Amino acid sequence: MIALASDASPASSPAPAVANASPGRGALWTGRVLSGLVVLFLGFDAVMKVARLPMALEGTSQLGYPVSVVPILGVVQLVCLALYLVPRTAPLGAILWTGYLGGAIATHVRIENPLFSHVLFPIYVAAFLWGGLWIRDSRVRALLGRR
Repeated sequence: MIALASDASPASSPAPAVANASPGRGALWTGRVLSGLVVLFLGFDAVMKVARLPMALEGTSQLGYPVSVVPILGVVQLVCLALYLVPRTAPLGAILWTGYLGGAIATHVRIENPLFSHVLFPIYVAAFLWGGLWIRDSRVRALLGRR
């Protein structure tokens, strides 16, 4: 008897090779560079907040937040960054960063900052964050689809 394609169980059919394929050497380094740039930027921002540097305190207060929350925001950023840096938890770190950056967008919209330089800047950061992860992590490519 000839089995129809729909009779095959999902477990017996091979997974698509494209989604599980490792990126090429050039693509892997591109992903690492994108991720590295965003890690440097976000890490610098987090350290400035935890250290309570005047620039971080002033910038956060100009956004309408009390100065007392600055170190707490820095710790939240460091936790998100640590999760993003560990390959096994990198997708969770990216998800948490996306939430944090969404709050930054809302803050800039609330105080009516300029669109391209302030409101959309967290989206630029998130694009690097997710782009680097998508290039270097096959799980993310499989989840989001590789086209």
